[in-house]
Amino acid sequence: MTEHEPLNRGPLIAAGLLLGAGLGGFVDGIVLHQILQWHNMLSARLPPDTLVAAKTNMYWDGVFHAAVWVMTAIGLRVLWAAGARRDVPWSGRTFGGSLVLGWGLFNLVEGTIDHMLLELHHVHEYAADPRPWDWGFLGLAGLQLLLGGVLIRGGRADAAPTGTRPGR
Repeated sequence: MTEHEPLNRGPLIAAGLLLGAGLGGFVDGIVLHQILQWHNMLSARLPPDTLVAAKTNMYWDGVFHAAVWVMTAIGLRVLWAAGARRDVPWSGRTFGGSLVLGWGLFNLVEGTIDHMLLELHHVHEYAADPRPWDWGFLGLAGLQLLLGGVLIRGGRADAAPTGTRPGR
């Protein structure tokens, strides 16, 4: 690569967005669905208070986990391809910011659609009032979007081509 060829951060950002959304979905599913058991995918529409309802919710939780697994696998493939390109700068700030931004986008989309619009479930289904938890989830998404954007912007200064490190 010559010093006059432009660098392209797009593939690294795309990989980070996909991985951030996928891994953020895993955190949501593992922590909120399984460990804390605050909700399931359909728990506002079909409370898991019978064996059949619990199995139906578990099935849709599995579909959710399969979808975020696919998103994570695609993100790994995109990252692998980005690593093979000489025009992609390898930047921890850009990649880390993309991960955070992807997780924030996941939270924004999932929170808006599932919690607010379709009301399939709420963040804390069994809270006396689940709405503050839903709004807090969207607030967290906003903070993640802001932090991710700041990190990606800061990564503009990282111009090391793939396979090299600044200062070496």
